[in-house]
Parts: sequence; C-alpha cells; structure tokens
Amino acid sequence: MKKIVYLLMAFTLVFTTACDPMEDVYDEIGDIEKVITGDVAFELSDDDYDFLEQGYGNFSSTDDAKELIPALLEDKYPVWGAGSLAAVTFKLYNPKRTEKSLVVYKVASSDYADLGFTYGNFSSFEQIVTFLDWKYPNPADRVLVALTYKYYNGSVNTVKNGFIYVSGEWQFLQGFTRDEYNQMGENYDNFTSKTVAEKRIPIFLKDYLKYETVETGDIQPIMYNIYQTDYDDIDGDGKTDDKTAYSYAFYCIFDGNAWVEYENIINETIQFGNDGSVWVPDNTINYTLTAADYELVGNGRYGNFDVRAGKAEETEEVRLEKINTILLNNFPASEEGQKYSVDYNVYSGAAEVWNMKVILSGGAYVLQ
Repeated sequence: MKKIVYLLMAFTLVFTTACDPMEDVYDEIGDIEKVITGDVAFELSDDDYDFLEQGYGNFSSTDDAKELIPALLEDKYPVWGAGSLAAVTFKLYNPKRTEKSLVVYKVASSDYADLGFTYGNFSSFEQIVTFLDWKYPNPADRVLVALTYKYYNGSVNTVKNGFIYVSGEWQFLQGFTRDEYNQMGENYDNFTSKTVAEKRIPIFLKDYLKYETVETGDIQPIMYNIYQTDYDDIDGDGKTDDKTAYSYAFYCIFDGNAWVEYENIINETIQFGNDGSVWVPDNTINYTLTAADYELVGNGRYGNFDVRAGKAEETEEVRLEKINTILLNNFPASEEGQKYSVDYNVYSGAAEVWNMKVILSGGAYVLQ
C-alpha cells in the first residue's frame, strides 16, 4: 500500500513540475504583432455624409474634411494599421460669386494717357487691374464692371469683358463678341433672357474652348449681356423705363465630357495615411521602380539591388542614395515634404521585393 502511494506521489510530481513544450512557441507568437495594411480609393456616399453629420452632403472647407474623415476611416477599416492609405474624394462647397451691382464703362483715350499707357491700349491683365484700382479706388464687394477697352495681343482689338471685385481682388470674366453671340443664335451682342443664356453658353463652350487644354473640374468664368429694362439707369440717361444691355456673371465647370452650369460644388481628393494609431492627411505616393530606373543607377542588367553581404547595395545608405537619384530624376517638380513609398527588387540569395519610405527634405530624400 505504501508503495502505491509513493508511485502516485512521484507521478503527480512529474506532471506538476514538467514544462509545456509549446510554451516558448506561444510566447514568441504573442510577441509578433501582425500589422494589416490596405490601400483604398473611394468617394463619400450619402451614408458617409450622414455618419459625419454633414447634412448638406458636402464640406464647407478642406480643414473640416481633414478633421472629420479620419473617424469615418476608423469605422470603415478598424483593423488596418500603420502604412495604410486611403484616397478619399468628397464634395466641397466652393462658391463663385455673382454680381451684386453693375458698372458699365468704356475706357477713354484720356484714361490710357493719364496712366502712362502711351500706345492707347492694355496688353496684360495686370495693366487692366492698375486701371481698375485707379478708376474705382473703393469698389463695393461683388461689383461687376462690364469694361470695353482696347487690348493688344499681336494686334489691337476692342473687347468687352467683365471684372468682378470679390474679397479684395479683381477677377476676370470672359465676355463674348457679337459674332460669338450670333453663333449662339442671337442677332445682337446680347441674349433675350437668362434662361436662354444659361442654356446655350455651356453648349457653346465645348467648341469655343476646343483648342484649350481643359481638365475635369476646370471652371470657366463668363460675363454675358441681356437686353432688358434699365431699372437702375445703367446707361446714365436719367430714364428707368427704357432698355439697355445689362451684364451678368455666370460660371461653367467641365465635368470631363461637357461644360455644365457650375453649382458651387467641386470634388476634392485628400489622401489619408494610418500612422499606427490614427488616420492623418498624408501625401504619400506609392511607386515601384521600373527597368529604366534600375538602368539609371547602374543596375539594369539584373533589374534589382544586390543586398547580400559584401555586395554593392548591402547597406541601406547605398540603396537610399540610388532611390534619391531615381526620384529626383523622375519627379523634379515634387515639393518639400512630398513622401514616397518605394517598392524595389532585391537579391538576397533569393528574389524579394523590399520597401523604403522617404520624404523630400532640404532638396534630398531622407528616410521617414
């Protein structure tokens, strides 16, 4: 009986003092933190604006967007960590102001002379602004000046364009010639109504600007004329029951295919990056080295960097120097603070793809 007790005690001792053979493995796994990253581009939906409590379905400033969108990204991508990127397109309220008052004026010969324009014309926007500041030293906000003047651009022509004063500066609005009004179906250098004008102008612009380089989101400011009752005595004849030409500001935006009336909303895109704890605005550009890039820095034969011990690109400093050469060559217009996440091929005994994150600082790229 005593022997059995000793055996049981010994058996129990073995089990109470033995180690779990997987314990060290579990500890190592626990020490490894797997970072999940992602890269996405999307446009905010109505539901997204509701989540962000933006009742009008747009933001009033880019600062508001930068402040609020990170909460949405945290909700959409809760498991994404450091290095994740999200390019978010959103609607931004960006009003273009129309006129509150109107002045119609034709520049006289004496005006050019008084300002020292000896050729009797203007030849730049800056010269016109000089005249406007001289003629109207204290303009009312959003006053529209429908200005007829002589302009030199290879030859001297008399033109009529608009200049609207908004938030302390003069802004140009393109006017139309009589021939251009004729092309839009009018007999004179004006429209018969706003409805007609704002329907025909966007259609006309596609042909009018066909030789210009235009991109989606470009805004074209326009001034057009309507022949109407002169309620404000714009022509200065002392009568308010006759008719004369009134000028109006109008804006069109190119949607990628056609010109349409601008409704004070533009699309903006901001890229956000996850820094490991929060989403922040981030200008990182993802870039993968090409065959031409390797050729540029003397690695064209194999199209990679040799990072084996004792080889040319073993050290990070050498690889950074070569990536500097490539980025400065390929993107000479990059501004201070621009970030790149660069994927490049290496040979370490096996073919691999490594990554280097850099930022432009003081004219050179440094590690982030």
